[in-house]
Amino acid sequence: MRETSLVEALQETLEDRKLSRGERRAVQAMVARQVRSEHEHNVIRAEAFKLARAAIADANDAAVVDWLEDVIKALEPPEDSGRAPRRAAYFAPDDNCPGRLISLLGNCRKTADICVFTITDDRVTEAIHDAHVRGVQVRVLTDNDKAFDPGSDVGRLARQGLPVRVDMTEHHMHHKFALLDSDLLLTGSYNWTRSAAEKNYENLVVLQEPGLVAEFFEEFEKIWKNSLSLRPT
Repeated sequence: MRETSLVEALQETLEDRKLSRGERRAVQAMVARQVRSEHEHNVIRAEAFKLARAAIADANDAAVVDWLEDVIKALEPPEDSGRAPRRAAYFAPDDNCPGRLISLLGNCRKTADICVFTITDDRVTEAIHDAHVRGVQVRVLTDNDKAFDPGSDVGRLARQGLPVRVDMTEHHMHHKFALLDSDLLLTGSYNWTRSAAEKNYENLVVLQEPGLVAEFFEEFEKIWKNSLSLRPT
């Protein structure tokens, strides 16, 4: 039997112009089951406002505003949901940037497009591989010169069955960004290396901004199409 959609459930709660305690718990449970990204949260919020506007227009009913306020509060994800904030900045070596990368990769469910100059931090490499084992569609892009440096982990990832490509232009592919679940952008100066984690002054910026995600995805696809697959050795 098809589960009631969140929008349908909100429409039912609006009939008496109140969001009861039981209805609030039910909505929060549906959010946990059905909503997987900030974009989806924004869509549901927009639908809630649409329902409220229609109800006010039909009945000139001020109680709808109270209902809407309660719904918006109920739609907020719990603090321990594991989702990243819409904007956050982390600074190496003080803020445990590899730990944040590992956490974000651990929460990834569908896709992970990784475009970084070099990967030598085994802890992060293991998190990338774990995502692949869970069924996440992982793609890794890196620089051709750095791919064969001592300590580089991209060959290991290729041997483990992950799709890895290297940029073959005469200049460096110097990006350091990743896109998780087509929703979350990780960028900044931070190299995915032990020295960046423990010694360098670096920054890791985490963003849930649909416009920026789309632009970075376009850049990833452009480089991916013009790069060569790294063959396992």
